[in-house]
Amino acid sequence: LSFIARRKEGLVGLVLTHAHEDHLGAVPYLWPQLRCPVFATPFAAALLRRKLDEGAEGIEDMVITEVPLEGTIDLDPFRIELITLTHSIPEPNALVVHTPHGAIMHTGDWKLDPDPLISEPTDEDALQRIGDEGVLAMVCDSTNVFQPGTSGSEADVRRGLTELISEQSKRVVVTTFASNLARLLTIHETATANGRTCVAVGRSMWRILDCARETGYLPPNVRFLGDRDARGLPDDKVLYMMTGCQGETNAALSRVADGNHPSIELRNGDTVIFSSKIIPGNEKTIFNLINRLARLNVEVITEKDRFVHVSGHPNRDELARMYQLIRPQIAVPVHGELRHIREHAN
Repeated sequence: LSFIARRKEGLVGLVLTHAHEDHLGAVPYLWPQLRCPVFATPFAAALLRRKLDEGAEGIEDMVITEVPLEGTIDLDPFRIELITLTHSIPEPNALVVHTPHGAIMHTGDWKLDPDPLISEPTDEDALQRIGDEGVLAMVCDSTNVFQPGTSGSEADVRRGLTELISEQSKRVVVTTFASNLARLLTIHETATANGRTCVAVGRSMWRILDCARETGYLPPNVRFLGDRDARGLPDDKVLYMMTGCQGETNAALSRVADGNHPSIELRNGDTVIFSSKIIPGNEKTIFNLINRLARLNVEVITEKDRFVHVSGHPNRDELARMYQLIRPQIAVPVHGELRHIREHAN
């Protein structure tokens, strides 16, 4: 951050593309070095405010300005236009930065999901318009550039999970990324379809649900039970939705696997479903968690076994479609790795 911090007198604002932890989680800790206005759409703003309440120092006078979906931000000499995309969290936005020299587009994280279940589908008409107007450079999410085809739809995961849970006769745990609100609603729907009560377990899970209710993304009839209130439920009538799919030490699933969770104990014949991917670098911690669950004689099911997860990032065909729409003069993969640049060039 030092390059920007040394030039903070020329910094006109910090604009958040969406609410994922790796895109806004550092804001409370880095903002004191910048001390600039912060801009975000309503869901990201709601989550950031809750993070500020957790007590980072030097942020008391941070100003967060909410920007409507498809809105614009005038930050002289720039005009920033927000374009609605789809991703694994509400309100993902591409930023089109209009400068005196032309437009630069930053996609943020995205995919092309025709049935995202929450939020709106990607605004391809707006992308076509931006491409027709001309784009100097596009900074583009390149996570799945090596995966052929498309990344799949959240609606397909709902069908796959519903079928899988119908096959279970004892307690079921589904662990996923807490920020994937569409997946949380999918898990609730699959629980209800199978006559089970959905129990949310983990602080970050409840934080996302609170933000979703505040911003109107949680339907009024959708209710989650707390783990302490679920103690008396029969084994075949409960589904636990837990944090910890990446093997995080203090997350709910790790505590359950170690036998030190105050309310939940897994036993022989129970099932744990990892509705998530293995993020590179987390392999050892995740496999260690799976081994601990196996010692409890718990059946573990991952995306390698059944259709229980789709990525929030574009596969190669979706990337090709984005480049066809935008037609930038220069392409900059987010990862910046040479192997990603070569794939983009192809």
